[in-house]
Amino acid sequence: MRIVSALVGVLLGATAAAQTHVDVPTIPPRPADVETIDGMVKAWYEVISGPAGQPRDWARDRTLYIKDLRFAMVETDKDGKPDPKIVDHQQFVDGSNAGVTRGFFEKEIHRVTERFGPIAHVWSTYETRRTETGPIVKRGINSIELFWDGKRWWIANAIWTDETKDNPIPKEYLP
Repeated sequence: MRIVSALVGVLLGATAAAQTHVDVPTIPPRPADVETIDGMVKAWYEVISGPAGQPRDWARDRTLYIKDLRFAMVETDKDGKPDPKIVDHQQFVDGSNAGVTRGFFEKEIHRVTERFGPIAHVWSTYETRRTETGPIVKRGINSIELFWDGKRWWIANAIWTDETKDNPIPKEYLP
């Protein structure tokens, strides 16, 4: 989920000046969120999406992840080389909160899940909009790694990148 000012500017249109610390309380997870991979991915998209002015449920979001989670957004630098921005959950929240409260909807449009025992990998193709029914402003792929601890699923890490003209989403990751 993304490194503060520079990433938020690209990802959500926020400015560095809009970045502030957001207190995120610790709450118990919703059973429906953590009992299945489907529940985890559904919650992943629900917590980040909402209309302008609606605060995001960052406490619910935090219940999805292991303590030392890292998010990585892979952008492209001015020379066209991959430039990952790596943050923890709190850095992501602090950098994203202002932008998403202006209106941001991210929706899964396709998923490929692979599982081996207690571990799973999800390729989740997304599209984003500023309003729920507005025009698509971008698409990309979230790569999410999860594990089952015998009682619930956890997201161990996530990395994503947006589609570009030079990096279109492959057909196998589209509906």
